[in-house]
Amino acid sequence: MADTKRIMISLPDSLLEEIDGIVSIEKRNRSEFIREAMKLYIRERKKIQIKEDLKKGYREMGNLNLALSEIGIESDYEELCAYEANLTGCGSRDG
Repeated sequence: MADTKRIMISLPDSLLEEIDGIVSIEKRNRSEFIREAMKLYIRERKKIQIKEDLKKGYREMGNLNLALSEIGIESDYEELCAYEANLTGCGSRDG
C-alpha cells in the first residue's frame, strides 16, 4: 500500500473482541478491517453532508419559487384586468 503510516489506537476490550471475531471469520487482519471501517465511515459522512446540502438547496429553491410565482400571479392578474377592460371598453378613452 502506497504511503501508509503506522498509528496506535486505543479500543475497549469488548470492541476489540468484536473486531477480532469479524477478522477471524473474514480471514483478514485488524489493519484491513480498520482501514475499511474508516473508509465506510468517511463515505457515510460525505453522503450525510450531501443530503443536508440538498435539503438546504431545496428549501432555498422553494422560497425562490414561491416569490417568483407570486410575481407571476400578480402580473397575470394585471394582464387579465387590462384584457377585461379592453373587452368591455371600460377605461378606454373612446368610450
